[in-house]
Amino acid sequence: MTNNIENTNWDILIIGGGATGMGAAIDAASRGYKTLLIEKEDYGKGTSSKSTKLIHGGVRYLQQGNVSLVLEALKERALLKNNAPHIVHDLKFVVPTYDWWESPFYGIGLKMYDWLAGKEGFGDSKLLSKKETVRLLPTITQKDLRGGVIYHDGQFDDTRLLINMMQTAKEQGATILNYHEFLNFTKTKDGIINGGEINDTINNKQFTVKAKAIVNATGVFSDTIRNMDDSTVSKIITGSQGVHIVLDKSFLPGDTAIMIPETNDGRVLFAVPWHDKIIVGTTDTIVKEYLYEPMPQKEEIDFLLKHTAKYLTKNPTRDDVKSVFVGLRPLVKNGNVEDTKSISREHVIEVSNNGLVTIAGGKWTTYRKMAEDTIDKAAMIASLPHVKSRTEYLNIHGHKTNIKPNDFLGVYGTDADLILDLVEKRPELKEKIHPEHQIIKGQVVWSIQNEDAKTIEDFLARRTRLLFLDAKASLQSANIVAEIFKQELNLSDEWKQKEILRFTKLANQYLLS
Repeated sequence: MTNNIENTNWDILIIGGGATGMGAAIDAASRGYKTLLIEKEDYGKGTSSKSTKLIHGGVRYLQQGNVSLVLEALKERALLKNNAPHIVHDLKFVVPTYDWWESPFYGIGLKMYDWLAGKEGFGDSKLLSKKETVRLLPTITQKDLRGGVIYHDGQFDDTRLLINMMQTAKEQGATILNYHEFLNFTKTKDGIINGGEINDTINNKQFTVKAKAIVNATGVFSDTIRNMDDSTVSKIITGSQGVHIVLDKSFLPGDTAIMIPETNDGRVLFAVPWHDKIIVGTTDTIVKEYLYEPMPQKEEIDFLLKHTAKYLTKNPTRDDVKSVFVGLRPLVKNGNVEDTKSISREHVIEVSNNGLVTIAGGKWTTYRKMAEDTIDKAAMIASLPHVKSRTEYLNIHGHKTNIKPNDFLGVYGTDADLILDLVEKRPELKEKIHPEHQIIKGQVVWSIQNEDAKTIEDFLARRTRLLFLDAKASLQSANIVAEIFKQELNLSDEWKQKEILRFTKLANQYLLS
């Protein structure tokens, strides 16, 4: 396979297999451009797996007066729900109100949100009485509660969408590779970029590829790639981290999320039902070092627990936290702004003197538009034939409507039937990997055969979300999952033991000690 990759003259090489890079691969390949995407780790291991799981216009950006970003995001939210209905769905949010002015104030703001969404809205916002608020949020703190405002936004499973995007890109003709690290650029005598050196980290093989345009879609790591091209460039990324804690469903029964529009330090806080658990987030803390697995600070955990206790009758403690995960925001520097909460989430495309196209900033919801803008620019740089983007109405792999809410294979869309066929042929794959969770062995085999899963972390963190939902259960499942990988891929006992140790070390980071 390496020979084919090495001997192809690619139109576009994309570095980075998160939401932005994968979106760019779909866009480029669907236009007919020869497209190669490489990802150093697994797809979405960085920021794209650690979002708040919302596809939203951004009520907060409306508060900041950034109407253009909200309009763009609301349009993309509607397109995404149409293109991936098996993963993106409507979610009701309630803003509980405790002061006399809050209901009219937030009510007007959310009516404007509805108005901006227009016919692409997910549902109308409305004022709620105290009784209606308590019915939707049975565990809400009722002392001084006056009522609430309900509005609608979108929810999704970020890496399940990303895996389906990877499959879509391949179906459009792209070559997509995880565990392939970009080492350096190759250039013409004039210093113009014309390819790159790549390391296949699993097989430890280096090779060189030629490409007419190279896209840097590496999120918080964008400056590292920009420095490979030109060591004198100034940084454009300023990172902040957002911490989320996961709690048992009993803390917020039902299917309605809570949005706190402003905590005492000016942040927005969400408590969101997701895969039969509750995600509470997020924080916004400036970081200087960018890691694939950032660590939460004690103050961030305390902040989330304290504010959750303030709004819910059941006060969570550190012992109640099933998992904690931390994502980095790839924010583009905005003058001298020190407060990352105030930095725009709009995307920026930069073209270097040597032809490197860098896409930075943005957010999950707008990945498709970001990709379209990026490939427009890359195609122009590479003098490729002009082809208009085709992704606006392009169905994502697995596209299926009317998924039953309690269908544990629902997020697979049309692939669910194929997993059931696999299990029918191999009945032993019907067994669960953990008694308290619905994940079955057949999903492990499916992920190996059809979703590029190469490690037990790939499966437990991103093909399913067990590490994010219940870190302890994921540790208890590691041996069963590793044994299936060993058998399916004909790997050694030594590989299995090393893999379990590696995953154990990682999963312990998701547990609060």
